[in-house]
Amino acid sequence: MSKIIVYEHCNFSGINREFTSSVPSLVAESFNDCVSSLKVIGNPWVAFTDVNYGGTHYVFEEGEYPTLERNDAFSSLDIITEELTNPQITLYEHVNYEGRSLVLTTETNLYYGTFNDVASSHKVQRGAWVLYEHANKGGTQMVARASQDVPRYDWFNDRVSHACPLKAGKATIKAEVLWGQKKEQTRSITTDSICGLNYGEHEQSFSTELTREYEGSVTDSISFSNSTQITWGTSTSVDISPVKAEHNFSLSNTFTVQKGSSNTRTERKKFHINLPTKIPPRTKLTVNILRKEVDVKVPVKMTIQSGSHSVVEFGEYRCQAGNSITTEYKEERI
Repeated sequence: MSKIIVYEHCNFSGINREFTSSVPSLVAESFNDCVSSLKVIGNPWVAFTDVNYGGTHYVFEEGEYPTLERNDAFSSLDIITEELTNPQITLYEHVNYEGRSLVLTTETNLYYGTFNDVASSHKVQRGAWVLYEHANKGGTQMVARASQDVPRYDWFNDRVSHACPLKAGKATIKAEVLWGQKKEQTRSITTDSICGLNYGEHEQSFSTELTREYEGSVTDSISFSNSTQITWGTSTSVDISPVKAEHNFSLSNTFTVQKGSSNTRTERKKFHINLPTKIPPRTKLTVNILRKEVDVKVPVKMTIQSGSHSVVEFGEYRCQAGNSITTEYKEERI
């Protein structure tokens, strides 16, 4: 959830308040004109020097601000609620959206083109933007938001020199493994065999103990859809306790998967094998040491939360494990 935490003093000290929705008056919150540092999580916020979102304003994207340009000056706070992933704004040369126009979808320094200090009105098709008086984000600024078209600039007329779209905070991902739709394949591979022989007519004592050390691995991975909005390197936690309990993996209940990589863990196990003390007459006793290999595939529902907006995607969790050791006893007449 997007939120802002405002502090009474610099470096996040003193009394603080946390808000998750717009605040038209910090007077009502007993926190007027005392904000000296702040933290933003999720979507950007706009801080105003007057109540009811009036006066001079300053924009804060996700991050920590131990000191502020305007100290002890804010009286209202407004959260940016627009979808910010695909911004677009149209600047117009004259008021009422007339004259030449310029469509922008990325940050642009107008000083390098023919539209510097020209704009007199704008329409925002998508997202939210900050328009600056000077190049390189300098001077006075104006926030431009979708559904809030401005047909006339007043004091900002013919002064726009830089335009920058606001960015959403870091997306969070909630992964829900749909275990009811699990698909599983298993097979057993013989890794070793031990034999005991009794050629006599009577039952014989036969005692031996063997210790072997075997190596197995467990690989966890999540595949994402080709059109995913999840960026490279983004990580999420997955609850694997059901598959762990079913197949007796000696792993934690969760693992963190990162897009573009998989988690592989290798285990070494000591396994003790005891042959029975008695072997029937004319019998060959074979003990097979088996490694069980499991391949589990399960759909994963991923809810991507970016600011106040969420998107649901589906991927696939896959677990390939070969660390389960068992024994199989066979008797043959000889």
